[in-house]
Amino acid sequence: MGIIEIKGLYKVYDETSMPVHAVNGINLSIESGEFTAIVGPSGSGKTTLLNIVGGLDAPTSGDVYIDGVKITELSGRQKTDFRMRNIGFVFQAYNLIPVFTAKENVEFIMHLQGRPKAERERRTKELLEAVGLGDRLNSRPNKLSGGQQQRVAIARALASKPKFILADEPTANLDSKSTDNLLDIMGKLNQEEHITFIFSTHDQRVVNKARRVVTIQDGIVVSDVKK
Repeated sequence: MGIIEIKGLYKVYDETSMPVHAVNGINLSIESGEFTAIVGPSGSGKTTLLNIVGGLDAPTSGDVYIDGVKITELSGRQKTDFRMRNIGFVFQAYNLIPVFTAKENVEFIMHLQGRPKAERERRTKELLEAVGLGDRLNSRPNKLSGGQQQRVAIARALASKPKFILADEPTANLDSKSTDNLLDIMGKLNQEEHITFIFSTHDQRVVNKARRVVTIQDGIVVSDVKK
C-alpha cells in the first residue's frame, strides 16, 4: 500500500443546477519518496484533487487513505490536527503571515504543535539555512523576493516533519532562476531526506524534474508515466 491511496474519488459541484464533475472516478496510489507531478489543462481537476488529498475539501464520494488513515471519514477538527502533523502545503500565493518574520512563519506550526522553544528555534534555523535563507531569519515577507518567499513557504511546510508535501502550482509566480533554485532545493530534499512531493503544475520545468507524471483531463486520469 502506498503512503497515499485514492479510491473511486468523485467531486461534483452543483453550480446553478449544472453539475460540474471536477474529479470523476480517480484511483491513484502514491508511494513514499515519490516526486510526482500532476498535470492537465486549467479546470482539469488538479487542484481539487490536491485539496481533497490534503483534507482541505471533501469528496462527493470515494476515499483517501494516508498511511492507512481514512481521512475522508475524519471530523473537521480531526482533519485539522491530522494535516498539522502529517501534511506540508506549498501554495502558489505563498500564504505567509505578513506581520511575521521568516523565522516566525516557519516556527508557527511547531508552536501550534506544542514543540519546546529550543527545538523550534533549532529546526527553524536548520530549515531556513537548508533553503538558502539563513541570513534572512528576521526579514518579513515584504522584504523578500517572490522566490525567497516561496523558499520560506517550503521551510514552513517541512517544519512539522510531514509525511509528504502537496505543492499547488508552486512556481507559477516565479522567474526562471527562482524556479530552478526552488526545484533544486525540493529535489535535494526528496533525494536526501526521502520526502514525498506531489505537485499540481502547468510548468514544464517541474514536469521535467518529476520522476512520475500523472495527467488529468476532465477529472479523469488519462496517463500515468513513471520515468
